[in-house]
Amino acid sequence: MAIDWSENIVIANLADEPALSDEMEMICERIEGSDDVPSAVLDFHEVSYINSSNIAQLLRLRNDIEGGNRQLILCGVTDDVMSVLVVTGLNKVFQFAPDMLTAIASVQIEESTQD
Repeated sequence: MAIDWSENIVIANLADEPALSDEMEMICERIEGSDDVPSAVLDFHEVSYINSSNIAQLLRLRNDIEGGNRQLILCGVTDDVMSVLVVTGLNKVFQFAPDMLTAIASVQIEESTQD
């Protein structure tokens, strides 16, 4: 479930399907319905695979978040998920962090330099 870490950061601990698609959809709807778009940190450490629908959701989310001058960071990405991202070339499109705390710190540092 996605939770607000702060007023500017949404974090989500993701799991395998069918929960992954549902959670990604809820995050997309939350971001699209927001006047002040937050950054998002998505924890993939429990996700063992992604499909084309998940990739489309990630790209949609990236477009919405980066359009609001915020960051989308994927953390804890498993080798199987990373291999899909590498094959599709999306490893060059997304930002990655090894874990949730590093990702949150990265967002906070970026936000402090923009102020």
